[in-house]
Parts: sequence; C-alpha cells; structure tokens
Amino acid sequence: MDNPTIKEIARRAGVSKSTVSRIISGNGYSSPEARDKVLGLVEELQYKPNAVARAMVSQRTHNIGVLLYRSELPIASHPFYGKIVDAVLLEAARLNYSIFVTTDPDMSYRSADFMIEKRVDGLILISRLQQNVIDHITSFGIPFVMVNGSTDVDGVIHIVNQDEEGGRMVAEFLTQTGHERIFVVAGPQSHRSHHLRLKGFTTSIRQAGIQEADAAIQSAATSTFAEGYEIMSREWEQFREGEYTALFATNDMLAMGAMKFLLEQSVRIPEQVSVVGFDDVDFAEMFSPSLTTVKVDTGDMGTQSVRLLDQLIRQEQNVAHPNQLVPRLIVRQSTRSL
Repeated sequence: MDNPTIKEIARRAGVSKSTVSRIISGNGYSSPEARDKVLGLVEELQYKPNAVARAMVSQRTHNIGVLLYRSELPIASHPFYGKIVDAVLLEAARLNYSIFVTTDPDMSYRSADFMIEKRVDGLILISRLQQNVIDHITSFGIPFVMVNGSTDVDGVIHIVNQDEEGGRMVAEFLTQTGHERIFVVAGPQSHRSHHLRLKGFTTSIRQAGIQEADAAIQSAATSTFAEGYEIMSREWEQFREGEYTALFATNDMLAMGAMKFLLEQSVRIPEQVSVVGFDDVDFAEMFSPSLTTVKVDTGDMGTQSVRLLDQLIRQEQNVAHPNQLVPRLIVRQSTRSL
C-alpha cells in the first residue's frame, strides 16, 4: 500500500493518533503494549513520516543553513572554502541533515534572514563576519558555529586554525634555511587568519634578529590570485633591487599569483627565490614548481562544524569547545636552502 498515515496506524493499533505520535517521536508516556503494537505496525507497513510531519512532531526540520561570507569572487568555488563546504555536506548527510547553502558578498542580514525563514535548526557561518551580523543572528536564538572566523560574543563555538603558529613556522623554516631578505605579501588584515599569520611571521623573524627593513611587507586588498600577480608586478623593481631571496604570502592564491609574475620575468624558483604560501589548496601541489605551504585541515573544519552544531541542536549539556587545528608545513619544490 502507499505510505500509511498516522491515522491508519492508530486505527489498526486501537489507540489514538496522539499516542502514535508520542511513540514515533519518543516523547511522552505510552504503555508498553501500545508501544509494541505501534512499532510493530510501523515496521510491517514500512511507515516513513514525511519531513513536514517530522517537523511538526519534533519541532525540528533537520535542515542546516550554511552561510559563506566573502567580499570577492570566487566564493563557493574557492579552493579553500569549497573544501570546507564539501566536508559539511558529507557529514550532514551522515547525520541525516539536509543543507541549504548560500553566499553573501555583502556580509548583510539578507542571507541570515533567508535561512531563518527556511526554519533551519542551526547555522554554520564560514569566514569573516561583521559584528552586527553576528548580533542579528544571535538575537533569534538559533544555535550556530563559526568556521575560520571569530567573535568576542561569549559562548560562541569557533573552529579555527592556529594561524599565528603557522606564520611562526614559515619564519622559522625560511631563517633556518638561510633566508634573511624576505618579501611578504600580506592578505587583508581585517581578516583574522591573514592578521595572525603575519603576526606570527613578523614576531618570529624579529626574534631571529632579522630587521624589518630586510623583510618588506606589502598589503593586499584581497586574497586572490590576481591580487598576488598585481602586487608583484607593481613592486617588481623594489623586489629586484632588494635582492630578496624568499617570498612569503599569507595564502596560496596570493603566493601563486606572485609566482606567475616572477616566472614570466624568467626568475628561477627556487634557485633565485624561494616561495612559501599558506592553506595547502589543491592547486598548490599542481602548480609548477609545486608550492611549499602550511596545511590547514579544511576537511576537519567542515566535519567538526556539523558534529558540534548537531550537539547544540540536540541541546546537549556542556558542549566542548574544540581546540584550534594544528597546522603542518608541507615542503615542496618552490623552496631551497641557501
């Protein structure tokens, strides 16, 4: 027969519809006899409650909203953020959640309001958010976690990388391999990750006795491949005259954009200049020469975000805040010792 209704199960079991609903949802009291009859009929008739019925019974839709905030393209197809979204989708399916994904280059209320209208059970907020947007979302009382971003709001779960430590690792690697004149392309300092990566790097090179004048820092308005290329083309004369032996960019896209310009000028990498990025996107290994970089476990970020949000949705007590992810230096063809 077609998918039976709660009314049909109640008639066959000789109980009320409300009793059937309580037994199926697991909420409220029912006698052992009634429970055995109802569950037996559910199995016999292969009853499957539809999504609307489940939501009415449990007050949950089993939908999660994923909001990806980024001011410039690409967004969903970005090699860093796309990996996080892929992991979110896989883990959500395993936990029987459906996913709504939207992107918001304007960092506005609009995308959050869209998710709230969809009656999502919780939200995963990816990348940098403005405080007024976080306050807006918080006011609705919907559980959320933040990925690769942070806020000063008490109690908010953040899943982030140890970016300052990663910057320190790059500085230590370059100085230990003999590099003292280092050119830096720093992504937007309003973004937590780029700010901490640069902070860890500059602190470490100062501790190594390298003067700031020996490590020129050029700020990028965005964190794109095109921006890395444009900065290197604009600063090419300074770079050449400074006789820099290494270049560090605070993400891989900036690094590879800068590398492309250098290769077009017949600069030999790594024989003349060593290059280091950050993130370990797929393109980093595919590039020629392959890029030395700091690996951020984007897959773990996405997986953890769904698991922790699920705990919040189910109102588990004392949900543990995760430790920051530990970065790892991946040495490839773009660097060498002097």
